[in-house]
Amino acid sequence: MADVRVVTDSACDLSDALAREAGIDVVPLTIRFGHEELEDRRELSPAEFWRRCKASPSLPETAAPSPGAFQAAFERAADGGAAGVVCCTLSSGVSATYQAARAGAEALHGRLPLEVVDTRSATMGQGLISLAAAELAASGAPLDAVVAHVRDLIGRTRVLGVVDTLDHLQRGGRIGGAAALVGSLLSVKPVIQVRDGVVEQESKQRTRARALDYLVAKVAGDAPLERLAVCDGAAADIEAVIDRLRPIEVTHQLVRCDLGPVVGTHAGPGAIALCYQVPAPPRGVGR
Repeated sequence: MADVRVVTDSACDLSDALAREAGIDVVPLTIRFGHEELEDRRELSPAEFWRRCKASPSLPETAAPSPGAFQAAFERAADGGAAGVVCCTLSSGVSATYQAARAGAEALHGRLPLEVVDTRSATMGQGLISLAAAELAASGAPLDAVVAHVRDLIGRTRVLGVVDTLDHLQRGGRIGGAAALVGSLLSVKPVIQVRDGVVEQESKQRTRARALDYLVAKVAGDAPLERLAVCDGAAADIEAVIDRLRPIEVTHQLVRCDLGPVVGTHAGPGAIALCYQVPAPPRGVGR
């Protein structure tokens, strides 16, 4: 029986190896350094991105994939005999990627059952949703069941992060200027979250050590977890954070990924993101 295929975009921060193993087709966003445009992951690795960021006097910019790039991914699935496709995109609250995927899907109307879902998430929050969808699809589940699972996971996926400064988020238009100003004046280390599809300041801590303590405690407080991933943007203290996460009860193996150019452009160097999924509540219990 033909499988349902999963497509996502490179804001998910899935490593090439993880995506390949899960059979996920990743459509790249574009990163601009001045007049130079590079496709995320295909032409610009996370390591090269962070190297360029250190040497660049100005912030890079990101651009959503074209509808044609998504259309090509959907056609690859159709040509491969897929029974259907679910596309899990970066939050429409921070990018036009979802709209581009919808436009790309229109070109295959009537040829292939296809559902584009706005994950309302980013980085490995989006990545974990895509992995879970691919796992269910590989078991032979039909498209409607995979889509229903994705939609259920959206409300159970959390993304929290520590950034050295809110300047990158503010300059990139991803968080309010007032919050960035307050953070700069107080010299705090902000904890951010993706909430309802947009980036918000979750709390303010006086030092990076306290911010990381707070972050790990928040994740541990939600355990047991279904899935847990940690991403970093060339953070020197990432190994210590991972060591502190290992005792947390989680069904699936902890995943470590590099924070890629799409999210890294707005989070800045040294950022650490913890992305996880809490279990579904028992039947009859409200979320």
